[in-house]
Amino acid sequence: MTHNKHSITTRFSKILMEDMFQVKPGETVAITTDFGSDTTIVDSLFVAAQNAGGLPLILRIPKAKKDSQAGMNDWPHQALTAALSNVDVWIEANSVVLLYSDIWETAMKENKKLRYLIIADSTITSLDRVFTGFDIQSLKKLLREVTAMAKAANKVRITSENGTDVSYEIDLNHAFDYDDGDYSQPKFGTAPGFVNIVPKLNSMNGNIVFDHLQHTEEGNSLEFIMKNGLISDVIGGKAAEAFKSYLASFEDENMYKISHNMLGLNPKVRELTGELVEDERIWGGVDFGFGHTSAMDMPPFGQEAKSHFDGVVINTSIYFDDIQLTDNGEVCHKDLRPLAESVLKSINA
Repeated sequence: MTHNKHSITTRFSKILMEDMFQVKPGETVAITTDFGSDTTIVDSLFVAAQNAGGLPLILRIPKAKKDSQAGMNDWPHQALTAALSNVDVWIEANSVVLLYSDIWETAMKENKKLRYLIIADSTITSLDRVFTGFDIQSLKKLLREVTAMAKAANKVRITSENGTDVSYEIDLNHAFDYDDGDYSQPKFGTAPGFVNIVPKLNSMNGNIVFDHLQHTEEGNSLEFIMKNGLISDVIGGKAAEAFKSYLASFEDENMYKISHNMLGLNPKVRELTGELVEDERIWGGVDFGFGHTSAMDMPPFGQEAKSHFDGVVINTSIYFDDIQLTDNGEVCHKDLRPLAESVLKSINA
C-alpha cells in the first residue's frame, strides 16, 4: 500500500472513531467483515478504536451468496446476533451486508445503546470523500431544515432532464431521517449527506429513469414505471428483461415495492463513481430503495422482503408540494441556499 493510501486510511479511521462516533474509554466497538472486505480498512478501524480508548472486536464471517435476509443460512446467526446485541458501536464493513436481516433487526431492536454504521465494501478513496473534509455542524443545519420541510409537506415530486418524473405522498407515521456524520448517540447510521423519506404506502406514481441501478451493467439507464407504489414495468431492452428476471427470482411481491427515497446532499459527492454508498448521497441527486423496509422506518411492522436494492438519479429538481428545493441538482430555495453555501464553503476549509 502506498504511503498516501495509508495516510488517507488512517485519517478516515481517526475522524470516524474520534469525531463522528466519539468513542469513549471502555466502549466495545464491533467491526463485522467477510472475505470481500478490505482488511487494511478493517485493521485501521481497529487501531483507531483502540487509540480512542475503545475495546475493538473484529467479527469475520463467511461471505454470503446474497445480501440481507437472503444470506441468513450462510452466517452463524445465533452467535453473531448475541454478540452484536451487546456492543456499543457496530461498523458493518462486510461486502455482503447483514443490513435488514434478522441479525440486524434483532440487534437494532434489542440493543438500545447501539450506534450502528454501514460502510459495506466501499473503497478508502470513496470513504475519504464521503466522510471527511466538511463541517458536520453546517451539514446538520441544512439536513435538519430539509427534514422539517419534508414533514410539513403533503407531496414530493422529483424530476430530472433524463426523463424522471415521479411523485408520492408523505406519511408522518413513517420515519424521516438524516445523517450528518454525528454518530455519538444510539442510531441506525449510514454515510453522511442525505435526508431519507419513507413514502406513504401505495402513493408513488410516475417514471424513474436511473443513472445508476444496482444489479445492472454500467450505462444501462433503465426506466421504472411506478403505479401505486409498485414497479409495474421496467423499460430498457435486454437489460430491462434481465432486471425483470432478477426481480422475479425472489418470488416476493414486496421486492417490487418502494421502500424509501433519499435526497442526496453530501457536499463532496459531485459525480457518479459506481460505488453505491457514495452515489446515493450525490449532491442534488436522489436514491430510490425497493424491497425490505425495517419496522423502525415503517411502523409498526415494516415491509418484509427477501432483499433490498437501490438506484440513483442525478441532477434532480425536487418539489415539496409546489415549493421547489433544488433545480437541476443545485439548491435553489431561498432559505436553504445560504445553508447549502455554508456547507460547500466548509469543504477542507
